[in-house]
Amino acid sequence: MSLRQQVGFWFATFIGLVLFLFVFSDILLPFVAGMALAYLLDPVADFFERHGVGRLWATLIILILFVFLFFSALLIIGPLIGTQIAGFLAEIPRIVNGLEVLISERIGPRLQEMGLLSQGQVQSQLGTIMGQAASWAATVLQSIWSGGQALLSIVSLLVVTPVVAFYLLLDWDNMIARIDSWLPRDHQNTIRELCGQMNTAVAGFVRGQVLVCLILGTFYAVGLLLVGLKFGLLIGLTAGVVSFIPYIGALAGFLMSIGVAIFQFWPDPLMIGAVLLVFATGQFLEGNILQPKLVGHSVGLHPVWLMFALFAFGSLFGFVGMLIAIPAAAAVGVLARFGLRQYLSSPFYAGVHPKQSKVEEVE
Repeated sequence: MSLRQQVGFWFATFIGLVLFLFVFSDILLPFVAGMALAYLLDPVADFFERHGVGRLWATLIILILFVFLFFSALLIIGPLIGTQIAGFLAEIPRIVNGLEVLISERIGPRLQEMGLLSQGQVQSQLGTIMGQAASWAATVLQSIWSGGQALLSIVSLLVVTPVVAFYLLLDWDNMIARIDSWLPRDHQNTIRELCGQMNTAVAGFVRGQVLVCLILGTFYAVGLLLVGLKFGLLIGLTAGVVSFIPYIGALAGFLMSIGVAIFQFWPDPLMIGAVLLVFATGQFLEGNILQPKLVGHSVGLHPVWLMFALFAFGSLFGFVGMLIAIPAAAAVGVLARFGLRQYLSSPFYAGVHPKQSKVEEVE
């Protein structure tokens, strides 16, 4: 097969995959979630196998424990989160009005003294900004709430996910071996090496980042609850869960918590400072302990590329796109680095034929 035919084959495969995702994106969620769950739990099944437990029993034990823990957490935390979301939505107008009055009384006079804005302009500009911010926050939370209600209304799909995960986890090693047997013989080692790099990137990021999100969400929630912040559980868990998007989770949680803290505790600087301390400590733990130890620096996913992939795939394919964004970003990154290495070692980059270059060096 010529180079042009190979490029055509892989390009056609890529186009077919994209079309498949577009056509079936509405029904792929339980299958993609089941595949992701099987991928995450496969090392645990391998651990059980190494200690003498059969693959079938290992799969059953792992999935039963996972489903039990998942639904237990959902039953315990779910009602609390729902109550806090409803309460936060109801409190947004009061919080916005309180912040507007506070800012206009403190910052407005200084702007007037500096001759930058008049009293009417201060009120007008501030009202516009706060109104837009409140509208955006309410829209986001309502979409999350409606999305949660939609997910609850399709519980049947949640039943499909463990079934898919069970069969994939049970037959994972056989599937990998069979796919490996389909690889073109001439390029088998190269494809294996690239897939190994993709697996390292995905496994290192996903498995590590899941732990980071859980730890940060727990830390923020507990810290804000101890401080006494209203809706601290909701804000802390949101900041932790969204931490898989670099900087976005911490920034969103910080802004929400500071806004609520100023409304709730003003003019007490100690309590507002305590909220700041919670997020400062969380960022220190994430940047200096959690990320280096659990995720590492060798996954090959730059934060900017990761954010772009998450937003792009989420926009194109919805929640399913969010699930496949990280593996796709890792795969594209590995292929891009491979292509760059091939280019740098090619005569097209060097400008002369390698053999000719060696002859000139000898002369």
